[in-house]
Amino acid sequence: MVGALVYGESKLFSSFLGVGANHLLRSRLPVHQLFANNPGGKHVSMQLPKALSGLTNLFFSRRNLDEMQNTKRKRLRPGKISPRLPVPDNIPRPPYVKSKQPPGIASGPEVHDEKGIECMRASGRLAAQVLEYAGTLVKPGIMTDDIDKAVHQMIIDNGAYPSPLGYGGFPKSVCTSVNECICHGIPDSRALEGAEGPRNIGRLEEVGSLRPEGGNVVSET
Repeated sequence: MVGALVYGESKLFSSFLGVGANHLLRSRLPVHQLFANNPGGKHVSMQLPKALSGLTNLFFSRRNLDEMQNTKRKRLRPGKISPRLPVPDNIPRPPYVKSKQPPGIASGPEVHDEKGIECMRASGRLAAQVLEYAGTLVKPGIMTDDIDKAVHQMIIDNGAYPSPLGYGGFPKSVCTSVNECICHGIPDSRALEGAEGPRNIGRLEEVGSLRPEGGNVVSET
């Protein structure tokens, strides 16, 4: 997942609210506690209330884990997470970055004026360009942390804010979900290997040559 926030006079904001957002909003757990990580450490975790404990299975495909027991590929293991990257002071921050509350959801459709529509187009255009660039970086041997750094730099070079950064405490500017990690994977020091499939915003990238069943996932996603 990759995204950028471009601001104009209308102060237009956008955010990522995935499946299950309503459950998050009903939770009493402060959004900044959803992700807990130790910069430079080896592990990262999501702290979820009991109401969400059953949803943790969504982040890993159990069927994939079972299938891997019969293959030579090892299970996915997290690497070290580097410190959070800085954003220049002149770039406006979205309200959720330092807030303990999740951003609200509009109760109805929003009708933007001409300036607001212009901001939406600018944000979407930059997000598409960053997505294309991120796809060119996906190859065996590259660390997902390096992909994050490159994406982060491109976004701030364009005067925008990398929208995943700080959302719910998320420590990076892009999601890199590899293989059995279904979504919201945090970039780290682990290098990509051949026959893997990291995902981002609306795209599944192929690393090397996948098995036939893996190719089916790419074509159907």
